[in-house]
Amino acid sequence: MLLAAFAVLVFSSSARAEVVDSSAGGFTVKTVLQISAPATNVYRAIIDRVGAWWESSHTFSGSASNLSIEAKPGGCFCEQLPNGGGVRHMTVVYVDPGKLLRLSGGLGPLGEMAVAATMTLKLTDAAGKTTLEMTYKVGGYAPGGLEGLARLVDGVLATQLQRMKRFVETDAPGDGPVL
Repeated sequence: MLLAAFAVLVFSSSARAEVVDSSAGGFTVKTVLQISAPATNVYRAIIDRVGAWWESSHTFSGSASNLSIEAKPGGCFCEQLPNGGGVRHMTVVYVDPGKLLRLSGGLGPLGEMAVAATMTLKLTDAAGKTTLEMTYKVGGYAPGGLEGLARLVDGVLATQLQRMKRFVETDAPGDGPVL
């Protein structure tokens, strides 16, 4: 029932989320969104305002406002923790402002595993609207294999991108309902 409700939310707003490939050694997930805003606006929201749309329950600190993305090669998708602590979720490896952002690293529980992961965010602008294509490829070792994590990771990332879409299109904080 919950999965069906999630599918309605994700797929009802011209979004496509899918597990492209999955095996014990890794997986690829992909989400494609149509966003009613120019690519430069979408890109700026991703890198400058991640804390406004990322879901706080998917942070270590409990607050998305502690997230930041430094959009330069070697830059950090980081989170500040209390008492001067922090988390490097991913490292920026490729930047073409307004067109492409590529990051390397395992998000959430993947960060504790012996995996390598690459996320590519490709933005295509057409007539003031943006197609955002996110591909996340994960490979490596995990006890029991990685195949069972593919749908979970796909769902979490699709939700985050839906929240970003809502934020860009309405300038409302990401805590409202997913479009």
